[in-house]
Amino acid sequence: MQELSESHDDPFALHLAAVAVLDDRGVVVGWNRRAQELLGHPDTAVIGRPAFEVLVDPRDLPAVREAAAKCRRTGGWFGILEVRHHDGHLVRMGLRAHALSRGDRVREWILAGALAADVLEWQRDRAVLDGLYRRSPVGLVVHGPDLSILRVNRAIERVTGVPAADFRGLPTGCFLVPDDAGKAVDRVRQVIETGRPLIYSEQFVRLERDPTRERVAMVSSFRMEDPSGRVLGVAELIEDITERHRAQSRLALLDQAGSRIGTTLDVAETARELAEVMVPHLADHASVDLLQPVTRGEELARVLAGSVVRVGACSVGAQHSSPPHPEGEPVAFGSDTPQARCLAEGRAVLEPVLPADWFSTEGRQGAHAPDLGVHSLIVVPLAARGLVLGVMTLWRSRRPDPFEAADLTLAQELASRAAVAIDNARRFTQQQETAFTLQSSLLPRAVPDQSAVEVALRYLPASAAPGLGGDWFDVIPLSGARVALVVGDVVGRGIHAAATMGRLRTAVHTLASLDLEPDEVLAHLDDLVNLLAAEQEAVGERPVGEQVVGATCLYAVYDPVSGRCSLARAGHPPPVVTAPDGQAAPLDLPAGPPLGLGGLPFEAREIELAEGSLLCLYTNGLIGERHIDADAGLSRLCAALTHPADALERTCQAVVDSLVPSRPGDDVALLIARTRMLPPDDVASWRLPLEPASAARARDLTSAKLTEWGLEHLAFTTELIASELVTNVYRYASGPATLRLIRERSLVCEVSDTSHTSPHLRRALTTDEGGRGLFLVAQMTERWGTRYTREGKTVWTEQPLTGTPM
Repeated sequence: MQELSESHDDPFALHLAAVAVLDDRGVVVGWNRRAQELLGHPDTAVIGRPAFEVLVDPRDLPAVREAAAKCRRTGGWFGILEVRHHDGHLVRMGLRAHALSRGDRVREWILAGALAADVLEWQRDRAVLDGLYRRSPVGLVVHGPDLSILRVNRAIERVTGVPAADFRGLPTGCFLVPDDAGKAVDRVRQVIETGRPLIYSEQFVRLERDPTRERVAMVSSFRMEDPSGRVLGVAELIEDITERHRAQSRLALLDQAGSRIGTTLDVAETARELAEVMVPHLADHASVDLLQPVTRGEELARVLAGSVVRVGACSVGAQHSSPPHPEGEPVAFGSDTPQARCLAEGRAVLEPVLPADWFSTEGRQGAHAPDLGVHSLIVVPLAARGLVLGVMTLWRSRRPDPFEAADLTLAQELASRAAVAIDNARRFTQQQETAFTLQSSLLPRAVPDQSAVEVALRYLPASAAPGLGGDWFDVIPLSGARVALVVGDVVGRGIHAAATMGRLRTAVHTLASLDLEPDEVLAHLDDLVNLLAAEQEAVGERPVGEQVVGATCLYAVYDPVSGRCSLARAGHPPPVVTAPDGQAAPLDLPAGPPLGLGGLPFEAREIELAEGSLLCLYTNGLIGERHIDADAGLSRLCAALTHPADALERTCQAVVDSLVPSRPGDDVALLIARTRMLPPDDVASWRLPLEPASAARARDLTSAKLTEWGLEHLAFTTELIASELVTNVYRYASGPATLRLIRERSLVCEVSDTSHTSPHLRRALTTDEGGRGLFLVAQMTERWGTRYTREGKTVWTEQPLTGTPM
């Protein structure tokens, strides 16, 4: 029975198939064990009975009769039918029937069956195997254990031009040139010996019939074994991917250019990256020459003018690392050179084969060619946004093949991409210079003189991010010898961030002059940021509802008289405080919302700082680098601040060295202050009752203290100031008055009361009996003002210690 194959995977194999024998009337006369296993009918239940009655569901009788009729006509049949199981359910089976005639002319029918799923799977496997040999576009070569070819498919026949039948018995690699044939033999032998399959291996091969053309083949191979483990040979799948490989090589170069060109926003570096990408993949030598304004980040005119500068060059071979013309020097191209034509016309130039007379001294030097026997040339313009920025020149000297049109197309694509990167770098340089100039004018250029703290500052712009940031710091002298320490960070980068920083810094100075509490300063800054955001939304710079301006800020006020410091922060990293004994820790200060959210309160905290303590304020760029965990960065910052007695500049630099990388990804603003205390002998304070005699008492106390301090030359003016201010308390305020004198860089005279009324400076008429007190105070002092506290207000004045008596 030919149809009942003995194949291991054939579901109709004798040991796998369910077999029934029917006589010519359709009565079952034979039933094997496999049939009983699949359908549940014992042989005694089916033998001698019509198959239609036992195995067929009445609903399937029409289909079964049609199949039986066809079987009688053709002598055989194959198909899928449902057969009734012993328990009544239907089993979907693949069935194969054929007639069997005995010698006595009695005809019987052998019916072999298997589960339909197994039959369909077997059919698909047979179709795949047939397709591999007859229809597959991928080559198939079957090698024997003796490294001879057993069979090839039609794809191999088409590639080699040799009929498939002629390959049988030929040695492995017979259709390749000897060098490549040896590699093929080694590859097959390795798979036979090790059993390890070879998957998607790219092989460069040349056919014996066309040895000048190199092809690229993708080879996968595996060892064949029979069920007992005996090695039968090696099967190789071979696909010609020559065109695909070339296309992938071009795409790979484009991809490499995308990742290697424009890694920085530096014009010269981008040009060098372009030259290095070209060599050796496309050319043996490459040079990039840019117009001089491009290298300086300047705007370009539509009409080309100015000299050209070589900013990038690369060549193959260590002995020729670059063409002879040095980088950074002006290049003068002759008027008839390809580079000059390319610059003038903005079109690429392809010289596949340079003429012999082109190599004259004048021609070679005019085009600045490397003296390496170049024979082919490409010059492409570097054009972006309608402007020619320069030219890229490619040379070939070691490769014997000249440049082709495909090479020119690839060079133009690469040059076009690089030109955009170069122009972006030029624009960035221009914007960076503008922003740097703006930011430099907005940041404090020197620390103002004050006695409250010793200060060390650092500002480090980001070198790994585009544009300047909006980080800033400030040291603002306040009345009463106090000082305000400020650090802030505006969201975003570039000119807008720098301009916003300048506006916020100016606002902080204005608010500081009002002597507001830190939380009140932040509340006013929050209102300002919301106002700036509303202005930008009004002019349509950003969609409504999207935050366009945001900032964080830390504001601290230190009083060297009391040694107390009041602080508040708006979404800013907490300050670090170092005690004189070296204990450093972040200050537990309420975070507060960032500026710009609006409607949320800020909370201030007041602490006492011993003399010689360190107060460190910073922006998140110091501890928030991507490669540093914020908590780890804060711990390292504390560790760098454990020596408060060291020179403050040394401590500041130690912090930078410990936390800031060589190329920071964000701007860093750092302010470290060492607290000072005014000596008790330099401060005098008296409490005066609310009575007419207090003004005279104030004059006497002031005169005595200034004499003690050796400031007799300021006695007259200071007595008058103190008298006028105490008199104003008596006339317009309530509660007792407090007179305080402070001797530091200037002489400070303060009078405090419990009222919150604001004194006003006005010009009195000649007929007025009063109203001239504050006018006189303003004329006799360098500065004066009013600050408010929760208990009342303080009117203060400052006079230079070098003043002369009135």
